[in-house]
Formats: sequence, structure tokens, C-alpha cells
Amino acid sequence: MNIQPQVNSQTWNFQNSYVELPAKLYMKQLPVSVKNPQIIYYNMSLAKELGLEFLSEEKVAVAEYLSGNKIPRGASPISQAYAGHQFGHFTMLGDGRAVLLGEQINQKNQRYDIQLKGSGQTPYSRSGDGRATLSSMLREYIISESIHHLGIPTTRSLAVAQTGEKVYRETVNDGAVLTRIASSHIRVGT
Repeated sequence: MNIQPQVNSQTWNFQNSYVELPAKLYMKQLPVSVKNPQIIYYNMSLAKELGLEFLSEEKVAVAEYLSGNKIPRGASPISQAYAGHQFGHFTMLGDGRAVLLGEQINQKNQRYDIQLKGSGQTPYSRSGDGRATLSSMLREYIISESIHHLGIPTTRSLAVAQTGEKVYRETVNDGAVLTRIASSHIRVGT
């Protein structure tokens, strides 16, 4: 996968402070390419806030970036390691199906993580396939944006890209990648 040149109308402006942290906190990880990405939902107001304004004729290029098929200039994709307690035991965890592209700096010098959820296996996937279903990504898009508009701090959703691939769970589902936005994807909890 090659890092692609900047498309004229968008303004990728990445910083990558996570890769300055100790290496045990993350692993460099490219998203796994998908067959035929198509944008299903795109949050224009959030894109504007991020400084990512794409022209309507760039829809195919946008799908390539927001599915993980192409890496924006300046991005340094990683999967984060973290740990927690599950079922009463300490467990080493990590981004099993997400890749953090980097931190987008907007025109107001605000920092936003851009993460692709459902972007394929990572070193933290354990036995999972690293993919996500379209229905679960649409649900997360709707719920996260609803919570945000209620004034409760949460992750945001920039886009849902259908992958053109099938994901096997209890049934066969359409695959998708959610572009998730947050001021930080660092996890704190028990």
C-alpha cells in the first residue's frame, strides 16, 4: 500500500504524537485493503470542522481513504495496545480491528484522532477477523452522533464506507469501515 499524494480540495494536516511514545504502547499497522469501498454516510459538518472538505466529484477517492485502501499524506498508521479487566482477570488487549491514522490538526489548531474501525486484523486481533458489519457501523454512527448532539462528550463518526466484502458472524453480513473521530483514543478504565 503506497502513501498517496494529497488530493487538492482536502487538507490533510497530520501530526503523529502517538509514535513518539514507548513502542510497547502501539504497533505500526496498515489497514487491510477492501474490494469495492463506497461511502454510505458522510458527516459534512464534522468534515468541515476537521478541515477535510472534499469535492462531490471526489467521492471515489474519499472512499479509498476512508476505507483504508489509501493512506493520506502525513499519516502514520498504528494500532494501540491497552489492557483491562475482563471476567475478573487482567487481560492484555488492543485495537483488534482499528487503525489510528494519526491526529488531524484543523484550522483552529485543534487535534482530532482519525481512526478506521473495521479496517482488518491487527497484532491485537486475537482470533477475530478485524472486520465490522455494516449494521454495527451504522448503529455506532447514529448513536455517537446522537450522544454528541445531546451535549455528551463521545467519539464522533465522520463516515461509514461499505467494503464490498462479506463479514461472517452468526449470519453473512455486508462489511463496513467506520471513520471514528475523537480528541483522543487513549483508554482509561477498569
